[in-house]
Amino acid sequence: MLRFCLIGAGRAGLVHATNIHHRVKDAQLTALCDPDRDAVTRAATEYGVGRQYVDYRDAVRDPQVDAVVIATPVSLHREIACEAASQGKHILLEKPMALSVAECEEINEAAERADITLQIGFMRRFDAAYLQAKEIVSSGELGRVLIVKSTGRGPGLPPAWIYDVAKSNGILAEVNSHDFDSVRWLAGSDIVRVYAEAANLKCQDVREASPDFYDNAVVVLRFADDALGMIDGTCPAGYGYDARVEVLCEKGVVFIGSEQDHGLSRIVRDGSVTTHAIDSWRSLFREAYVAEMEHFISCVEQHTTPRATGMDGLRAVEAVVAANASIASGQPVTLEAVRQA
Repeated sequence: MLRFCLIGAGRAGLVHATNIHHRVKDAQLTALCDPDRDAVTRAATEYGVGRQYVDYRDAVRDPQVDAVVIATPVSLHREIACEAASQGKHILLEKPMALSVAECEEINEAAERADITLQIGFMRRFDAAYLQAKEIVSSGELGRVLIVKSTGRGPGLPPAWIYDVAKSNGILAEVNSHDFDSVRWLAGSDIVRVYAEAANLKCQDVREASPDFYDNAVVVLRFADDALGMIDGTCPAGYGYDARVEVLCEKGVVFIGSEQDHGLSRIVRDGSVTTHAIDSWRSLFREAYVAEMEHFISCVEQHTTPRATGMDGLRAVEAVVAANASIASGQPVTLEAVRQA
């Protein structure tokens, strides 16, 4: 039985708490940690957890904790993950991995020194449709990958703490980290250059205080094998949660996802169209989150490499940083330039 402490009792954190407590075998939710005492108390009451902390340093030193799930704002990821590793705790770290490539490197080095399992929360790698698409593309039956497109749109207003892009890396990190990871994973090739455009078209009330904030972005990618890619992101999207991918190959194309719940549309003679949008990432990827946690536990028990490693997390952050640099400069940016910065 792997004993977990959840650090960060927000929306994403409580998804993991629910899965550990109700849906995943060989896992026990032993402790909870959040600087908001009321949030810890509410969650502890819901899940019947007695060990409660407001300081992550106390939480990771708890001898009754074997592993931590870190689901805090990204600005805290490095310090919490490095401290947890130093205490020998295995780590499931939510995306984005960190704010910078240097911070990602610190986390990876800390995990390697401590010889603990570090897995990044790229749950799409555990979704049945994404796994099937990966298998098809990797088999070579459709020939080489030519273009990969990924759409990621969040349904609600972004949290206030991401308005300062310098402290959050913006929606390309918070919403589209999954897209950066998915296109790289599906293409089977590293991203080497990006060009991005972005604009604040919906959150106009924050323009004065946060002039660099954007709520819409489009990123064009080139991969090491010369395949091309594109990512578009919006938050908030006015119709629901939207996650779709298209992989164009030499001999065919693979589509993942739909903007509609169950892909259902109703079209009548007068031209009106009725569909049911997906309400949340929590419902669309419900089973993927469970599979992700089961995989993490298996990796800890068998001392095997996770499907989503710290290097995968670093590569996604690297691409996000390059995209934000491109937005600021209006020019394409190579990932090599980001590594040398």
